[in-house]
Amino acid sequence: MGRAYSTIAFDPAKCDGCGDCMMACAQAKTGTSDTARSRIQIVGRGNATKDATEDATENAFELALCRQCADPKCVTVCPAGALAKDGASGVIGWDASKCVDCLLCTVGCAYGGIALEQATGHVAKCDTCDGRPACVPACPKGALTYVTTAKIYNEVGDWEDLFAPGLAGCQGCNTELLMRHTLRRVGPDTVLATPPGCVPGMGSVGFNGTTGTKVPVFHPLLTNTAAMLAGVKRQFKRMGREVTALAIAGDGGASDVGFQSLSGAAERGEQMLFMVVDNEGYMNTGMQRSSCTPYGAWTSTTPIGAGCAAGQPAQGKTQDAKNLPLIMVNHRCAYVATASTAYMEDLYAKLERAIEASKTGFAYVHVYSPCTTGWRFASDQNMEVARKAVETNFVMLWEFTPGEGLNFTRPVDDPLPVTDYLKAMGRFRHLSPAQIEHIQGKVVENAKFVQRFSEQAHGG
Repeated sequence: MGRAYSTIAFDPAKCDGCGDCMMACAQAKTGTSDTARSRIQIVGRGNATKDATEDATENAFELALCRQCADPKCVTVCPAGALAKDGASGVIGWDASKCVDCLLCTVGCAYGGIALEQATGHVAKCDTCDGRPACVPACPKGALTYVTTAKIYNEVGDWEDLFAPGLAGCQGCNTELLMRHTLRRVGPDTVLATPPGCVPGMGSVGFNGTTGTKVPVFHPLLTNTAAMLAGVKRQFKRMGREVTALAIAGDGGASDVGFQSLSGAAERGEQMLFMVVDNEGYMNTGMQRSSCTPYGAWTSTTPIGAGCAAGQPAQGKTQDAKNLPLIMVNHRCAYVATASTAYMEDLYAKLERAIEASKTGFAYVHVYSPCTTGWRFASDQNMEVARKAVETNFVMLWEFTPGEGLNFTRPVDDPLPVTDYLKAMGRFRHLSPAQIEHIQGKVVENAKFVQRFSEQAHGG
């Protein structure tokens, strides 16, 4: 696998065009306050101004910055060899001693990332300040972030992919990403259980006589996954073989009909890693509601408009979601964590701890997994929906052990309003102001509850 590199990401919806990033860059690179000499340029579109409306601001500003391209055109068109990509850092470096000032590189770059600096008469471009870009912390709106997630792909990219190629998921679904990375990390000495749901539906148990994984896999009932996996693990121990007993189950089976099996195994401290892929419903069989489906959400069994509820038009699910990970905390499991595929480094760190905990007790990881089909959003928005869930505190990322208590791994001190998350999906499009107020209230209530739980665990 090729290397992946860190990069500066830009969110135009957050940018108000203040220019603080350009000022910071100019000071860092030239020692002046001349923003024309900044390597990063925020460019307004049309009549955009700082006073533009919120909707207009989303499309008001663009970024001119070197993307440090994998196949940089500026490098290929440079006749003097003055530009070269560093294989270790990924940064495209410029050598002044070789440059002939022909400016062909400025033509080759489609992003306006390299340009003539009038004060010096040479081209100038971003070098990411040796991995500590001055522009990022200077942005008061958080429109710039230095994305470092890529380093996990450099670390794990060459590990064996233990799923067969060609799994059959819905377009834009991130469950395949979750399955492949989880099994890649857990490793080949694994016995995998995948009860009915999206995971076997995508092909973990194979198609037409073929295998879906390179490790032993079985397909239990929704009701007995944890019980069967406990038996398998115990039999391997009797045989003197140390394997990781791994379940990848949906939220429906785990929180509803499979809960008795899950709860029993957790209470007994069975040595396994139980992962729940929470897409908030029975999504592969027709998008029915589960006990993890949030209040107000449309599903095929919690419709909107048609039908009546107490004489009123139905408006989605009328109950709040079951908080399964907190219920598992009350089982005093060896390890409990919540995770999201929008934060893969966080997920990998939790897998490390969960695998270790499963050698002596029950480890539980609850991963929030947006469903492009059932949640009704565009297939290219999966990660953005997952990220918004965390940024609004609709989903909180934490981990728990009996010895350390509950700790937040990605605290959000200033959460966005929950509407920023709800409006990203069609399943909430029908919500009334009263329903949105109810959801916002529950998000705040839940955040306070978990915060108090964490503080109590640490003597607060």
